[in-house]
Order: sequence, then structure tokens, then C-alpha cells
Amino acid sequence: MPKLSPLSHSELVKRLGNFGFDGPHSGGKHLYMVKGNLRLTIPNPHKQKISVDLLTRILRQAGIERNEWIEKGVKGGQGFEW
Repeated sequence: MPKLSPLSHSELVKRLGNFGFDGPHSGGKHLYMVKGNLRLTIPNPHKQKISVDLLTRILRQAGIERNEWIEKGVKGGQGFEW
């Protein structure tokens, strides 16, 4: 089964957009994305990859199941490893 893997800031934003999040919008120190009443802060790792640990926390806050993220990643070809 594929596992989560680190991904870039731009890939995170793109993938969250595929889950219905709008943005990113600027606000204070960090960008954020919105879906309904949920406002999700997007980290800026300063040109580094977003770690699996941080990605897991973001997915939990976004209400996205790990399996859903991986399935869409398999179709899109990124955000997972075998």
C-alpha cells in the first residue's frame, strides 16, 4: 500500500484545491485555504518539502482521510510512495 511522502508547498495547495479548498489567501504570517466554514492555515516551509508529520496534521485538520489523499495522489501521481 502506498504511504504518505513529503511534498512541496505548491503541490499541497494544488492537492487541497482538488478536495474543494479555495485559495490560498494571504492573512498574517501564513497563507490559508477555505472550504465552507473551515479555514486551514498553510505552512510556508521556505522552499523545503512539507514533512509527512506536518502533512498528517494538516489532513487531520482538513478532515481528509489518509486513504482519500493517497487515492487521489495515486491518480495524480504525487504525494505518496510505494
